[in-house]
Amino acid sequence: MSERRWWIAVLAAVTFFLASAAAQDEKNEVAAILGRTFIAKQPIQGATFFDPNIRFGRGLTIEASYARRLLSKEIYSVSGEVPVLFNPDEDLHAGGSSLVPKDYSALFVTPGVRVNIFPATAVSPWASFGGGFGHISQNGATLYGGANPGKGTTMAVLQYGVGLDVRIKRRLFVRGEGRDYWAGEPDFPLAPTGKSRQHNYFVGGGVFWRF
Repeated sequence: MSERRWWIAVLAAVTFFLASAAAQDEKNEVAAILGRTFIAKQPIQGATFFDPNIRFGRGLTIEASYARRLLSKEIYSVSGEVPVLFNPDEDLHAGGSSLVPKDYSALFVTPGVRVNIFPATAVSPWASFGGGFGHISQNGATLYGGANPGKGTTMAVLQYGVGLDVRIKRRLFVRGEGRDYWAGEPDFPLAPTGKSRQHNYFVGGGVFWRF
């Protein structure tokens, strides 16, 4: 999928869900979360030089989401949600030589289901599960200035996580959360890891508004 078609698909999905929320009464919410993405180091296959690993930075990451409450009971509630995660600058490092791009950006869109416990109280823990798609765009230059032969990739993404919502005012809440976006491995033709997927652990906090 070309990047232009990718962005058109994302815009269409967001527009659809916002339109479906119109004229609803406090069953919807929009959230903005700021945090970091953590990715474990990955050994490079066949490497014989010092520090034969790909190391990832802790990219400053933005998550926005829309959710619609589908079922509400005294003890629990069930919501459909669409979290959209954007990591604009994931720095990379690998020992030995110029094997990996300087950095890449990642975008994940994963519609799913969230279950809150004690949704009517001031403090409500929750768990989320979903799946969708993602896209990784690489820097055209490698870490030490060479040309990067790696290509952008589009892949399926699985998301699961937990969090805690705390009411500040009637409709305003703060949220802390941790999610794992299990996505396809970036294209590293000069530094093969033997892996096809990787865990992108996102930890963040922010606010959401219910309407």
